[in-house]
Amino acid sequence: MDARPEQDRSMVRERMAAIPDALSPELVERMRSDRARGWVNPHRTDDSAALRREQRPRDQASFWRPAFVRDVEKILHLPAYNRYAGKTQVFSFRANDDLSRRGLHVQLVARIARDIGYALGLNCDLIEAIGLGHDLGHTPFGHAGERCLNDVFQARTGRSFHHNVHSVRVLDVLYGRNITLQTLDGVLCHNGEYEQRVFELSGLSGFEEFDATVEQCYTKGGRAIGHLRPMTLEGCVVRISDIIAYVGRDRQDAIEAGLLDGDAFEDGLGGAYNSWILTHASADIIEHSYGKDRIEMSEELFAELRRAKAENYRKIYRSSGIEGERAELLARAFELMYERCYADLAAGDESSYIFRHHIRRLSEQLAHYDRVYDWSSDLDQTVVDYIASMTDGYFAELAQHWFPDIHFPRRAYINEAC
Repeated sequence: MDARPEQDRSMVRERMAAIPDALSPELVERMRSDRARGWVNPHRTDDSAALRREQRPRDQASFWRPAFVRDVEKILHLPAYNRYAGKTQVFSFRANDDLSRRGLHVQLVARIARDIGYALGLNCDLIEAIGLGHDLGHTPFGHAGERCLNDVFQARTGRSFHHNVHSVRVLDVLYGRNITLQTLDGVLCHNGEYEQRVFELSGLSGFEEFDATVEQCYTKGGRAIGHLRPMTLEGCVVRISDIIAYVGRDRQDAIEAGLLDGDAFEDGLGGAYNSWILTHASADIIEHSYGKDRIEMSEELFAELRRAKAENYRKIYRSSGIEGERAELLARAFELMYERCYADLAAGDESSYIFRHHIRRLSEQLAHYDRVYDWSSDLDQTVVDYIASMTDGYFAELAQHWFPDIHFPRRAYINEAC
């Protein structure tokens, strides 16, 4: 028997053992003392600092509905929020309703971030708004779908598609909800695929600079996104909470789906890793960030998060998720879908689904705010808006309706052969 895997496991467990599962007694005492004397974190984002593009009377904050509470409510009532339930996180063709959908993921991110933010004395309403809204622009079929849409969009226009950038567009343009700059910035900068040990603030102060940053994300893609930093500590907390939320939960889902055994991972914890990382990461981040103007973690936690993510990519995302199962099929379906939708727009075919199910509905939504959906000025962007808005089920049904040679697996709950 090769002793190397067991040696690797021992090294991983040794590193993990160096990360405490609770706050130090000294910090606990300091926090109690601070709360007793009414301490307010000087680095938190106050409700009075909220910035909106328009000064609408209906968006004025009140004592019982502060600015960022209004953002939370706006997000919850979006049709795009409702569609989270139809977008799978990783395992798109599994007939198992216990596997995570994106709606659960954003709730987990918001919950983890609120716990950390509360301990640090941050604005938990802003944290919740960013957490719940951060994936509104995600495509069907998770990151595999995101890459497919990016490939065809970039080939046609030279511009990039990334779900964090499109989430801003959903909130700021497609539904015109007049969301605060702080929430939009947190959504843009949430991208947990770019981990950092220390998160320092960007210093962003206005919409003009924010809009220029968004444009750079379209034109430079990952080169620009890789350098994003939130303007608020609340945004920083959501960003790291995004990684914490999925790195353990995706393991639980892989085991639940029957794709991996519980002992398949280097740490030896199987599905219990989710509980481990939630407890240890939260304590570590609070311990190393309390009272500071930045969010940081220990070297040990940073190394562990990077290790766990890399292992997930090797064993789940690139082999067990949709990338390993249906990558070629999905890429072809996205390309065909894009071409058909673009052709219908160019022909002005108002009987097409992109008119009936997308343009018409968005136009009706925007009319409540005296705005219009300028779909005709950029047909490629309109196609992207439509495809990104789709749930997994809608995309699969429409693709098979339009293209008979496309056959997605049927999510069958009952197998008569068994």
